[in-house]
Amino acid sequence: MSAQDNNDQERMILDSVEQFLDRDVRPHVMALEHDDIWPEEIVGKMAELGLFGSIIDEEYGGLGLSCSTYAKVVESVTRVWMSLAGIFNSHLIMSSCVQRAGTEAQKKKWLPKFATGEIRGGLALTEPNCGTDLQAIRTRAVKDGDHYVVNGTKTWISNGIHGHCFAVMVKTDWEVEPRHRGVSLFLIEKGEGFTPSRKLEKLGYKGIDSAELLFDNCRVPAENLIGGEEGVGFKHVMGGLELGRINVAARGVGLSQAALDEAVKYAQTRETFGQPIAQHQAIQLNVADMVTRTEAARLLTYRAAEAYDRGERCDMEAGMAKLFATEAAVTNSMDSMRVHGGYGYSKEFPVERYYRDAPLLTIGEGTNELQRIIIARQLFARNPV
Repeated sequence: MSAQDNNDQERMILDSVEQFLDRDVRPHVMALEHDDIWPEEIVGKMAELGLFGSIIDEEYGGLGLSCSTYAKVVESVTRVWMSLAGIFNSHLIMSSCVQRAGTEAQKKKWLPKFATGEIRGGLALTEPNCGTDLQAIRTRAVKDGDHYVVNGTKTWISNGIHGHCFAVMVKTDWEVEPRHRGVSLFLIEKGEGFTPSRKLEKLGYKGIDSAELLFDNCRVPAENLIGGEEGVGFKHVMGGLELGRINVAARGVGLSQAALDEAVKYAQTRETFGQPIAQHQAIQLNVADMVTRTEAARLLTYRAAEAYDRGERCDMEAGMAKLFATEAAVTNSMDSMRVHGGYGYSKEFPVERYYRDAPLLTIGEGTNELQRIIIARQLFARNPV
């Protein structure tokens, strides 16, 4: 396919997403978000649009989008309602683990159903006593004939209530060193021994369900071990998190842009001292920083996505994009609120939602403190003396 054909296809996809957002999301987002309602009808429309199969290869029924195009889709969705991007991103990280590391039998069995949204889910890593240090997980899988028996608890799992299936990180070997060699990754469907215990309440990021998941003697077929090999689950997850961090970076860009858009619009209609506040130098300095910050975040995100598309290791690039874009979202949301003055603090305007949503981005898919460590280590590794 030529570069022009790729551009035309990308434009068609982005136009379809914009039409969906204008028709099915914008009129309802304020009410759904404020009441923390899971958007069932919108999720159905996202499945029809193919978003749950965005980066799944066409041979398995997906759209087969490049990471670069996918990042632009995520940015567009986030500008309207960030929670929607989380619903299909968590699902696609799970799908990516299967597509990148699964056996051919696993790909044929699971990916077509993931692509249509018939089976939706996410990635289950975090535990009550384990966040960033994933090697310290306690959820355990013990081999029992042609099954594994899983016991443990996962928490803060996106799509935990409404999802059907999850890629679950477990320990299959407690003795091996280094610890990550004892980590495996299983696809586990809800059923006997696997239930969500409760929905977790959050400051922002409403609509998408974050839940605690319980595994109590849950029997999982051995064929659900991703890749068919124990001890390589940590590697599978790290590969999936590159995509996840680019997604979160794209969300940061979308939120930064949304906050900027609202500030620019409001500044040209609100008047003080007989003129629009856009004429005041203090406001001009503010929005100049906002737009520069947003564009820098966008370029870093696109660069990371392009490296991912080339098949290169891009944990440093994804880390830089995630770090900068999410911090940009936090800063822009506050700056936009300041431009709005008292109205920015009102629930009648979307700015207060951006202010509540943005902090999550600095925590999810690896904290920004962790990103700084990854960036520094990769920088030294790539530039030995």
